[in-house]
Amino acid sequence: MSRKKLPGLQKFANCRRMRRSMLRRTSRSSARIGIVAPLLVLFLLLLGHPALGQVNSNTVSITLNASLAETLTVAATPATVTFTLVAGGTAIGTPTVTVTTTWVLGSRTNVNLFGYFATTTAALTGSGNNIPTSEVLGQLNGGGYSAFTATGALGPAGAGLDLFTQAITSANKSANRSDTLGLEINLTAQPQLPAGSYTGTLTLQAQAT
Repeated sequence: MSRKKLPGLQKFANCRRMRRSMLRRTSRSSARIGIVAPLLVLFLLLLGHPALGQVNSNTVSITLNASLAETLTVAATPATVTFTLVAGGTAIGTPTVTVTTTWVLGSRTNVNLFGYFATTTAALTGSGNNIPTSEVLGQLNGGGYSAFTATGALGPAGAGLDLFTQAITSANKSANRSDTLGLEINLTAQPQLPAGSYTGTLTLQAQAT
């Protein structure tokens, strides 16, 4: 004899199956909502805050003006040279003089250093007598001695000496050089110079051309 479920039990079983089915559908829906909801929120945020493009201002111009002045200077150390004169002979001045020439130049080609006295007849004077420029000699950096009898671009005619000419190129527009100046007094042409003290002033001056 086959067993038949009672109508009440059958109805209860059907209710349970329907409930499980609804729970499964609800669970799947909740899972889908859990995934979709954040994406929806992000989408809404992007819609509410669109990306902003760059905005550039106008441009303004500023003019820059700069200048570098040309300079040319000469320094000499020490400022005094002493001679113990020799009647009819030659006396070497001590100490030698260190001459530093410094420049900042533009479109120049040469720097020249000149030495000169105020007059040809009296490079040094004293005791009513003079020592002319022809008896005063100079040399640069150990070279040969030459009398201060040249006519240069600076100083009186016949009372000077061109000490150096420095070529200026793109490599030495701003530079300096240091030289050693030696001096002597040769009284060979004036052996009867009276004893006494003699003083004079030698001027050094540079010129850029």
